[in-house]
Amino acid sequence: MDQTFHPRLTVLTHPLVQHKLTIMRRRETSTGEFRSLAREVSLLMAYELTRDLPIERVPIDTPLEPMMAPSIAGKKLCIVSILRAGDGIASGMLDLVPSARVGHVGLYRDPATQRPVEYYLKLPEDVAERLVIVVDPMLATGHSASAALGRLKAAGCNNLRFACLLAVPEGLSVLAAAHPDVPVFACAVDRALDEHAYIRPGLGDAGDRLFGTK
Repeated sequence: MDQTFHPRLTVLTHPLVQHKLTIMRRRETSTGEFRSLAREVSLLMAYELTRDLPIERVPIDTPLEPMMAPSIAGKKLCIVSILRAGDGIASGMLDLVPSARVGHVGLYRDPATQRPVEYYLKLPEDVAERLVIVVDPMLATGHSASAALGRLKAAGCNNLRFACLLAVPEGLSVLAAAHPDVPVFACAVDRALDEHAYIRPGLGDAGDRLFGTK
């Protein structure tokens, strides 16, 4: 746990996560390989994010005898993707929890104010009753993540987590100021943002690398 920039920050240091992230960072990694690795890393992230889900005992029949077996209790998960790059993370998490509901928040950066503007929102009707994991590969300025979390709180959500591949101190500080109650999970905290708000050393534009658009 590294709480230097956010009071509830967890950096996922598992060797497989770190190894796969290193391959994703490489310039020569192809679109297909990048997309596949993003899916694999996201599945591993989902394992960490869900390790404290509540458990109850339910009656089942094994081939040999009845028993009381552990099962996840109550309403389960909703994964909310910040479009468009968040879909590259959501898909891997759904491999682990295919029954999870999925929501989407569309945001773009206003060129004049540099602030996020919402253009799309679609959430499950019972989203407020679920653990909601908000996903975006990069936590750069932190404004989009903060806006998405704020929108979900306005929808009644009070069990929120944010997950990303890379974060920087600037974005973590913005989230710490706006949403100190929301746990943040990142695979790495990079050095800083450059003058164009790109994460350095980073891995490039995650959306372009996921979808081969540049």
